[in-house]
Amino acid sequence: MITFLDGTLVESLPTQIVVEVQGVGYRVLIPLSSFDRLPATGARVRVLTHLQVREDAHVLFGFMSTEERDLFRLLVNHVSGIGPKTALDVLSGISVVNFKAAVVNGDAGLLAKTKGIGKKTAERIIVELKDKVGIAAAWEAASAAHAPTPEQQQINDAVLALISLGYKQIDAHKAVKQAQEKGGAAQTTEELVRQALKLLI
Repeated sequence: MITFLDGTLVESLPTQIVVEVQGVGYRVLIPLSSFDRLPATGARVRVLTHLQVREDAHVLFGFMSTEERDLFRLLVNHVSGIGPKTALDVLSGISVVNFKAAVVNGDAGLLAKTKGIGKKTAERIIVELKDKVGIAAAWEAASAAHAPTPEQQQINDAVLALISLGYKQIDAHKAVKQAQEKGGAAQTTEELVRQALKLLI
């Protein structure tokens, strides 16, 4: 099992990266949440990984935090009907803290806003993960202690608003980040959405 890669970031895209480790280039699929934390291309990077072995391929998934990888594994291994691609979509559409809070609070509506997750799947996630011994209690404590900053919450809300309007997750995320950099942190969520829409049109 490949647990992590420590090398040079050769290529960086919102959904995948290439990391060179001692002359070997590894293609790694990543969520948008990890893409935001990557260093500049050419810099050294350490990526936590999960290796999926299929009949036709060995696929590496990468994460910039232990929490992201843990949630990915929890979804893939414990929620029926969710594969690696959907698990990446979940991580791309909602922060780990907000996801945990949604499960603890039974908020299927919030989970259902994520790409690839319908209402039934959202309800199944809540039921199947709440059944895991100790997870709900631990998450409740974590959610209270590590609540997202107002800025992170604002970005998440704006991205979800754009997704609900029919825009792709990657495009929405990119536009919101650009709008925030352009207008500064003082903007409201509505202003962020308006600015992002101008960039998307």
